[in-house]
Amino acid sequence: MYYLTAALFFPPVTLTNSTGILALGGDLSPERLHLAYKSGIFPWFEDGEPITWWSPNPRMVLFLDELVISKSMRNILNRNIFTVTFNQNFRDVISNCQNIKRHGQNGTWITNDMIEAYCTLHELGVAKSVEVWQNEKLVGGLYGIDLGHVFCGESMFSLVSNASKVAFFALVKQLKTTNYKLLDCQVYNPHLESLGCREIDRKEFMSILNVSKK
Repeated sequence: MYYLTAALFFPPVTLTNSTGILALGGDLSPERLHLAYKSGIFPWFEDGEPITWWSPNPRMVLFLDELVISKSMRNILNRNIFTVTFNQNFRDVISNCQNIKRHGQNGTWITNDMIEAYCTLHELGVAKSVEVWQNEKLVGGLYGIDLGHVFCGESMFSLVSNASKVAFFALVKQLKTTNYKLLDCQVYNPHLESLGCREIDRKEFMSILNVSKK
């Protein structure tokens, strides 16, 4: 495992250990965070722990044409009971993602320092959000890092049923219209699988990511 210094550097992802951890330490500066995502790496740690940098193998992704929308969700989308916006309220989206209760988790990995770091990335045009509204109230959304041809999803939340799915589907629709290659979902969970996401080898993911940097 690699221990980062103040130098703006990450080791190759091939040095990641079997659990998916590549490095510890460093900081959450905008420059380091942006470099991490461009290198196939992301931070994931809880408050009080050292900054931990991951590059799991396999990698959970969505190839945009493989999106699965159930018949019941199509009905909800067609009823237009939600309004969707993009990049209108990033701080509230990430704050809701921090506060939402998640099954099997005692706390949150979205620390206050992380919120400030990603809000800075949003101001720089790197971090993006999707907001879902109902009766002019923010009821769901998601945020992530936009690399140009790959969008790295970070977290989403719902205050009412299906709101996060609406955000997810809206994001995918937008990415498809602008010729993105895939949506990075990082690690497996069954909910993502139900939406069409699947695991691919990290080598394949890195090949796609490197193409996006050209």
